[in-house]
Amino acid sequence: MFVTRHSNVVDPALREKLWRLYRTTYLPTAEATVTHEMLDQDEFNEQISRDSNRVWVVWSDSSPVAMTLVSTDVRATRWLSEIYFEKHFPDRYRAGQVHYIVWVVVDPTADAHGANVMLARQALTAEARDGALLVFDIPEVHQPAAKGGAAELLFRMAKLVGDVELLALSTQRYFALDFANLSATDVDRLSSPDELVKNA
Repeated sequence: MFVTRHSNVVDPALREKLWRLYRTTYLPTAEATVTHEMLDQDEFNEQISRDSNRVWVVWSDSSPVAMTLVSTDVRATRWLSEIYFEKHFPDRYRAGQVHYIVWVVVDPTADAHGANVMLARQALTAEARDGALLVFDIPEVHQPAAKGGAAELLFRMAKLVGDVELLALSTQRYFALDFANLSATDVDRLSSPDELVKNA
């Protein structure tokens, strides 16, 4: 296995190989998570085409088996709040050191441990050299509690590179109001949206 680093990926054949890896490996997470975790192919291509994004790929012969994308410009990502980082980490924000792991995917049929370690050493070394505040989020399916899980795994791999601290930034929970069991009588008693607007 070997690692390559890319930005501004425009080669159609490479894009297609990386897209297949991403789609295949991310699909189970997308099926288990309420958020829009998995990008469509156009969104994916947009991300790997940006000069401000670093794409790291682990290869086994001519096949990609693991990949991560790190955004080096928090202002260019729709997933993080610039305002939050400008307020809570002003010096790091102004210095352009707030970076974001957009995704990490590993082919489950590959040597996951070996691929993860290779990917982490390469990508995290670059982040450490930049003095980055490397932000990442993890769906509950991979991080069921504050301790342990994928965050602990990434923290341990980061310690292979150097002195690092794991900061818990935020937790977000999703809820739903389910009206499926509303009886027909209750539905009949409800005002129509038009009536509610008239009475307002």
